[in-house]
Amino acid sequence: MIEPRPSECQRAVVDIASAIFEKNTMKLPRRQFLHLTAGAAALSAVSHFAWAQAYPTRPVRLVVGFPPGGGTDITARLIGQWLSERLGQQFVIENRPGAGSNIATEAVVRASADGYTLLLVSAAHAINATLYDKLNYNFLRDFAPVAGIIRVPNVMEVNPSLPPKSVSEFIAYAKANPGKVNYASGGNGTAQHLSGELFKMMTGVVMVHVPYRGDAPALTDLIGGQVQVMFGSIPPSVEHIRAGKLRALAVTTATRSEALPDIPTVSDFVPGYEASAWYGIGAPRNAPAEVVDKLNKEINAALADTKMNARLADLGGTVLPGSPAEFGKLIADETEKWAKVVKFSGAKAE
Repeated sequence: MIEPRPSECQRAVVDIASAIFEKNTMKLPRRQFLHLTAGAAALSAVSHFAWAQAYPTRPVRLVVGFPPGGGTDITARLIGQWLSERLGQQFVIENRPGAGSNIATEAVVRASADGYTLLLVSAAHAINATLYDKLNYNFLRDFAPVAGIIRVPNVMEVNPSLPPKSVSEFIAYAKANPGKVNYASGGNGTAQHLSGELFKMMTGVVMVHVPYRGDAPALTDLIGGQVQVMFGSIPPSVEHIRAGKLRALAVTTATRSEALPDIPTVSDFVPGYEASAWYGIGAPRNAPAEVVDKLNKEINAALADTKMNARLADLGGTVLPGSPAEFGKLIADETEKWAKVVKFSGAKAE
């Protein structure tokens, strides 16, 4: 684990000890100097522990790389409210959309690693590592994982006029009509887009990607029949599915969704397929370990809370409890997985 940077107080203690030693080299026995520096180190550790125990003593910014109203924003506001109530300081949600969340990410990279600026981490960060040819940061290097929050499936949905009523029927239909099936997404390089590319990669079907600027126009054209299929987000899709305007074939996570309990998973037909949106919290690297652990503990308490769990379930997903190391492994594994899909598809940032 990376050691936290010493505070000004801690540095001052060590500087004083060093100055005394330099000034009194001939007068101060080495044993006394070692006692002095040991005491300074102990004071440093105690003061750092006390500082971490008091955290936070002022408002904390939780930066979100997408506009208000989406899954990332809703998740951030739910967990921010919980942390505000539990820790006695406001966790202020700051939306900084743009460049696939890179604007927000760079802002947090440049922030002080003191625990007072955090980032809402999502699958976009795992995708962007390969999607963008050049970034001003390396996510795996420059961020400390704090805690996972939730994993949310997409839903493979088709226009009801399309004959297939299952994933296996869809695969057969697409192979019989190569290049004639158009699939929509909320934008190039999004989790929806790459969910479709992963499906192509694992099944060998040929589909044409049609990117839109957001979920709403993509769903409108899917309902209207201008495109045939979409690996869409559950929250904006579920009412159209229930109303019969769209037909759900499967969800993209390894397990079924509580929001659509009767719908199978893609992996029931394509073994090993898994694609999902997921959210968690990250901090600039070198953030104090005690602060990371404190935030992790409180977020895990939220995920174990019945009411919070139910509110997160309303988003169609399942909670992601665990340690910072476990969340870090998820980010690393997802970065490796989506790198293969981005390279297979040839996707580039818009």
